[in-house]
Amino acid sequence: MCGRFLLDPKDSKEIEEIIKKIEAKNQEIKTGEIFPTNTVPLLVGTSDHDIDVEAMAWGFHGFKESQSIINARSETVTEKKMFAKAFSNTRCVFPTSGFYEWDQEKRKFLFREKGSEILYLAGFYKRFEDGNRSIILTTAANKSIEAIHNRMPVILERETIDRWLYDDQFAEDYLKESMPDLIKSVV
Repeated sequence: MCGRFLLDPKDSKEIEEIIKKIEAKNQEIKTGEIFPTNTVPLLVGTSDHDIDVEAMAWGFHGFKESQSIINARSETVTEKKMFAKAFSNTRCVFPTSGFYEWDQEKRKFLFREKGSEILYLAGFYKRFEDGNRSIILTTAANKSIEAIHNRMPVILERETIDRWLYDDQFAEDYLKESMPDLIKSVV
């Protein structure tokens, strides 16, 4: 799953730059520990095939007013009516410092990619009456996470971001890729 993540500008010059771009647009975001429905910076494609930064709420509106849908399963995203069109047309990337999961004893772990200051999570967004809202894609957990949780975010490498945003076939194929091993620390 991915129910919380970390966005810390002290962890990465790139995250710091992304936040500065959001501030230059007079958009407000949350940093630190990110919860569902918080507004966060996302990397998005533009009409001239560039990459821009936009602030969006994390989570689609659910079927009930108080419900928020924050994740979509990579295995079924192209089949689900709620997600298929947005996945096809408006993919995005969540730049993060890492994500959190809890074990059965309620211990909190932070997962990061070894040797990297930034962890890119694959997602997509959709326009709602109250603005754009985003979702993180998840996949089956790999060996580095499965002892804690059975799901993990779909993780992109920096060099795949452009293709993720613009190449539909690449995006569909990438959902079947193995995810990198991550390091965990108790928080």
